[in-house]
Amino acid sequence: MRLFVTGTDTAVGKTCISALLVRALRAAGIDAVGMKPITCGGREDALELHAASDAAIELNDVNPVWLRAPLAPYAASLVEGRAIDLDLVRRTFARVSAAHPALIVEGVGGWRVPITREFAVSDLAAELGLPVAVVVANRLGALNHAVLTVESIRARGLICAGLILNHAHRPTESPDLAAATNRTVLEDILEVPILHEIAYGQTTLVL
Repeated sequence: MRLFVTGTDTAVGKTCISALLVRALRAAGIDAVGMKPITCGGREDALELHAASDAAIELNDVNPVWLRAPLAPYAASLVEGRAIDLDLVRRTFARVSAAHPALIVEGVGGWRVPITREFAVSDLAAELGLPVAVVVANRLGALNHAVLTVESIRARGLICAGLILNHAHRPTESPDLAAATNRTVLEDILEVPILHEIAYGQTTLVL
């Protein structure tokens, strides 16, 4: 399995789900590793993917570009006064991809987040040439965000491998009608598979 994991927004659970995918592949005996080529703010996401990969690659290969400002990459690069080294990302991806048959690459923020003034997460995904899985926070508003993201993926001529619905927030006693119906509606209107539906706090995944 080789996937580029994007999200309908930031903080929808991309890292958690990418790590679940890597662990599930490794549990099945497949040499899988995770990458987050660009990280902004803390490096916790990269550390989680590094651990999920059983440290099979170096942390700096999991995450070759680390900006400390907790902003979109382009904004963080402006604040820090340094350019984002896209060539380092490309070289690291090529080396890791050649060495490991299964690779989960997590984007940064949402699908159209700018990495530089003229290069977005969507452009990085297009360069890497991987099928794209979209993590959707299963809540009110998910339909609009998911439809726009899938339409943009298709407009780039890329393959949308499917959606991963994530129950990212602790359930309440009140029924969440949006969360209960989002899956059915998205399957109907987008005609892409729901690859997984992740429960709140889920720690394992069966492929």
